[in-house]
Amino acid sequence: MCSSILILGALVTVVVILISKFSGKSKSASVLAKDEFREFPLIAKTVLTHNTAVYRFGLPKHTDVLGLPIGQHISIQGFLKDGKEIMRSYTPTSLDSDSVGFFELLIKSYEQGNVSKMVGELEIGDKIKIRGPKGFYTYTPNMNTEIGMIAGGTGIAPMYQIIKSIHSDPKDHTKVSVIYGSQTEDDILLKKELDAIVESNPEQFKIHYLLDKPARNTWTGGVGYVTADVMKERLPAAGEGAQILVCGPPGLVSAVKRNAVALGFEKAKPISKMGDQVFVF
Repeated sequence: MCSSILILGALVTVVVILISKFSGKSKSASVLAKDEFREFPLIAKTVLTHNTAVYRFGLPKHTDVLGLPIGQHISIQGFLKDGKEIMRSYTPTSLDSDSVGFFELLIKSYEQGNVSKMVGELEIGDKIKIRGPKGFYTYTPNMNTEIGMIAGGTGIAPMYQIIKSIHSDPKDHTKVSVIYGSQTEDDILLKKELDAIVESNPEQFKIHYLLDKPARNTWTGGVGYVTADVMKERLPAAGEGAQILVCGPPGLVSAVKRNAVALGFEKAKPISKMGDQVFVF
């Protein structure tokens, strides 16, 4: 009788181990290290424009996640010909929840750029070195009632990451209004993804596109720069529970800071902190 129980118990243990092994529910592990550069290979590249692409990098295991808090970013390491170290910060467009086994970066490569050009020249299988997380902004659900976002060019990356996080959480009721500036219609990045989110819940998500040089008569969005009038019309008013997030070229950032003060927001600090009414990435 006892031997039968022992055998049965052993069989149950074996079954449990096998189920755990093959059920595909292995616990995800974070691979990002704050004080150590780690290498990850390029496994896919999706070209968006002549100089912009989404780069997908593989993690060591298919169950791994990057481990980056929403709103923070990573540093990519590179070296000049003289051996001097260079670094550039980027915010992944992917989330740990939707990118198990990989992470994605939206990068615009400049001819005179260092890190961006290096990434643009990568071949499948080539590796980059990154470390993180870094940054002074960590998004948590419902931390604000309303968020106004102003982005220019690839500055949409941190905004998109936060938007995706809010959209994927039915318990997060934060309202999001976005002003996204680009030079031409073809330069608008992630438009299909952004429009799909807005269409799924137009009461919670709104986006206003601005172009410097619309090339088509069919363009129905805005034209020109991010003025105080545009911000007043498209973004939440200053007050408790409202925050403005900004990411883009220096000229855009400076203009937004000035306009925000004119609209009643607190003056942006030289280095933004979590609780600031106007936070610049």
